[in-house]
Amino acid sequence: MSAQTHLPSLLSRTGAVSALTIAAVGGSLVLPGGAPEAHATAAHATKALNVAASKKGSPYRYGATGPHRFDCSGLTLYAYKKAGKKLPRTAQQQYNRTRHIRASQRQRGDLVFFQARGYVYHVGIYAGGGRIWHSPKTGSVVKLSKIWSKSVRYGRVR
Repeated sequence: MSAQTHLPSLLSRTGAVSALTIAAVGGSLVLPGGAPEAHATAAHATKALNVAASKKGSPYRYGATGPHRFDCSGLTLYAYKKAGKKLPRTAQQQYNRTRHIRASQRQRGDLVFFQARGYVYHVGIYAGGGRIWHSPKTGSVVKLSKIWSKSVRYGRVR
């Protein structure tokens, strides 16, 4: 039996057990909001980023959600759906649904929202190095681009 299997008996005999004790016997401690959730979020973000990158060259089409054509929010919706996360349809709705983070906290796979006059008009997936995967506009394709504006906000998909 593993230390995790013995954890309930440890708790019942001593009434309490510290995280250090659990670690010392080779167990793991899972708390809401702890590392396993953070790891799952990071794994989903990495998968979504990889899905978006795999769509390089796919044509832009207004309102399209894939698998061969995309608009900006259609690409993020598609990528995160393939990663096991559900997002709403539009860039503004996606912004409203994500956990807002500072630029200093951004990680690969986070969403990058472009704003003008308080309105979100574009979204992409952060690729690192100040770049995003996105589907920019009619006549263009899914591509990796440098973030071109300072009027951006970042969101982490939960």
